[in-house]
Amino acid sequence: MTVRVLLVDDHDLLRQGLAAILGTDAGLDVVGECPDGPSAVRRARLLEPDVVLMDIEMPGGDGLTATAQILAAQPAVRVMVLTTFDLDEYVLAALRAGASGFLVKTMPPAKIVAAVKACAAGETMLGPTVLDRLVASYVQRPDAAAFPGLDTLTDREREVLLAMAKGLSNVEIGEALYLAETTVKTHVTRVLAKLGVRDRVQAVVIAHRSGLVTGSG
Repeated sequence: MTVRVLLVDDHDLLRQGLAAILGTDAGLDVVGECPDGPSAVRRARLLEPDVVLMDIEMPGGDGLTATAQILAAQPAVRVMVLTTFDLDEYVLAALRAGASGFLVKTMPPAKIVAAVKACAAGETMLGPTVLDRLVASYVQRPDAAAFPGLDTLTDREREVLLAMAKGLSNVEIGEALYLAETTVKTHVTRVLAKLGVRDRVQAVVIAHRSGLVTGSG
């Protein structure tokens, strides 16, 4: 199926560039463009995109508020934040608003295309530097809670969790572990269920907090 994408950024040239990049993939269709948050909320309601590629700082209305409003009205829509500002507070705020990914604009075009498609498929996508800083932000906070769900993971599920902790997508995990993507999705779903978490980010934080990542070498 073709993934319908709505682009939101206050810079015309950047929107055009993103549209050109995404247009190179037959599986993606840019259905609309917006210069600010309020117009994005209106257009999302009208166009019903699968993924909204959302900037954060825009003079006409910020992307974080728009993300929360879009998802409140259209829970099935996936919002991926794409910004030049790789700041901890933006990452946390975007995820709290319900964003399914956070990527910086310096990422290679092919990576952006792959991230949009993975986001549409239900994955939480975070760029490598974003993932590292997010985990560090959480890990630095003292937490005495135990993680009993880790003991219930199979060896394969632990391998998948470790791969997730490296920021790999389902496709990349499949390539690394020689598994079909559908099999990876099944393992990821089981890992999240056993750990009792909502998404990949929370699972990765547990992997770091528990010492699983360090302990694995």
